[in-house]
Amino acid sequence: MGRSRDAWLRRFPGAGAAGGSGAEWELVCFPHAGGSASYWRPLALALSPAVDVSAVQYPGRLDRLREAPVEDLHRLADLIAEALGPSGGRPRALLGHSMGASLAYEVAVRLARVPGGEPDLLVVSGRRAPAAARWRDRGVPLGDDELVARVRRLGGTDAAVFDEPDLLELVLPALRGDYRALSSYEDTAGRPLTCPVVALAGDRDTEATPEEVGAWGEHTSGAFRTHVFEGGHFFLNDRADEVAGLVRGLLSARTG
Repeated sequence: MGRSRDAWLRRFPGAGAAGGSGAEWELVCFPHAGGSASYWRPLALALSPAVDVSAVQYPGRLDRLREAPVEDLHRLADLIAEALGPSGGRPRALLGHSMGASLAYEVAVRLARVPGGEPDLLVVSGRRAPAAARWRDRGVPLGDDELVARVRRLGGTDAAVFDEPDLLELVLPALRGDYRALSSYEDTAGRPLTCPVVALAGDRDTEATPEEVGAWGEHTSGAFRTHVFEGGHFFLNDRADEVAGLVRGLLSARTG
């Protein structure tokens, strides 16, 4: 499995695809379970060219379809942290949604173990804080029918995918792998981070309520804030401009 940045990170045409060398901040985005790097294209376009946005492409989807999904979040975090490497002195932020929030957190923990490697900001979205997730994730559905029903209900994937057998056959391995990884995941406990953490929540999200999301502050000794948006689990789909404005403000404030 490739270890280079190019094997793991994707940029988007029209959003600093040449490398974002003129951008002051690097923002690395982590997709949800079953998701791909392309989920973050709207945010990348909204923040370009001021922010160099890249998104992680997990194995088992799109251009990495032939690779087996990694069914262990800690192993996946190890691989991604190794691929990211040092920031090169440029400020770096990590942003993850749902499963991607847990993964962004674990990658931040690993980067922080190297002097000067900790990201300057971690943004976690639509994900229960680890203490709340420990007991709820044990019951994730692993049968295909249950799995499809759950993903349909959450609304993060185009429903047409589930109505086309050929498409469903392509996406199911990644979905299975991601949910198996979630069902066995044990977080890195305590307050291993010192960077600021910002948590985003949807006010109608039953998968990760604002109260559950608000407990992320227990995992950093740095500053912590919660922002609640109108919407369900995938509030990002409808609030992309608002989220982009918030992220832009967060990075500007950190620069100042």
